[in-house]
Amino acid sequence: MKSEALILPVVGWRERVSLPDLGLFNIPAKIDTGARTSSLHGHVTETIERDGKEFVRFSVDWDGEEHECEAVQVDIRGITSSNGESQRRYVIKTPLCIGDTQFRAEFSLADRSDMQFPMLIGRTALRRRFVVNSGQSWLQKGGLTNAR
Repeated sequence: MKSEALILPVVGWRERVSLPDLGLFNIPAKIDTGARTSSLHGHVTETIERDGKEFVRFSVDWDGEEHECEAVQVDIRGITSSNGESQRRYVIKTPLCIGDTQFRAEFSLADRSDMQFPMLIGRTALRRRFVVNSGQSWLQKGGLTNAR
């Protein structure tokens, strides 16, 4: 009996994505199979404990707007950036929407103000969910839209 190949959606090297639980919609993101961990441009303002869980409050600044967000802190990890510099970063886990696909993904919070994209989607989030066409851009429909 032949097994049917699973057909995965195709993403380009850049896509618009959404983090609905954080109120962030249509964020331009770089798809980067060379990076293990996904990253979000965010500045941590404080950490708090609620109901026995650690939360991190942070601000996300992109497209000229500052957004205040809060998420459960999953970890603090040593992450090596593309320039080889190792940093300790807060890691959160939140639903991510790329096109019609929604799933929970981990993001390290980093200063990406010098980067072209406020978000980077790494290979751990992409694995077994998408195929990447590095010669194309904006192949997905941008995920959820803000109801405003």
